[in-house]
Amino acid sequence: MLIISYDITNDKLRNRFSKMLTKHGAIRLQYSVYEVNHTNRILENLIIKIEELFAKKFEGSDSVIIFDVSAVKLKKYGNAIHRDTDIVYF
Repeated sequence: MLIISYDITNDKLRNRFSKMLTKHGAIRLQYSVYEVNHTNRILENLIIKIEELFAKKFEGSDSVIIFDVSAVKLKKYGNAIHRDTDIVYF
């Protein structure tokens, strides 16, 4: 699992970045924090998109941080606990 956090000052660029993450299966946890259940291919695609479409447009105060937490033991509380539960409908 990846956690992607960003702080982008330009509204238009920030909205495009958010939409790009959503298009790649990211789930919004907070306004600028997303969770992505990933494979190596998804991670590589995200990095390529960020470098090709966004990195050159970032201002000095902008930042994007990608945390790979798949090897870290996580504890979730509140609504977050439901994201890892399989739901079966009949």
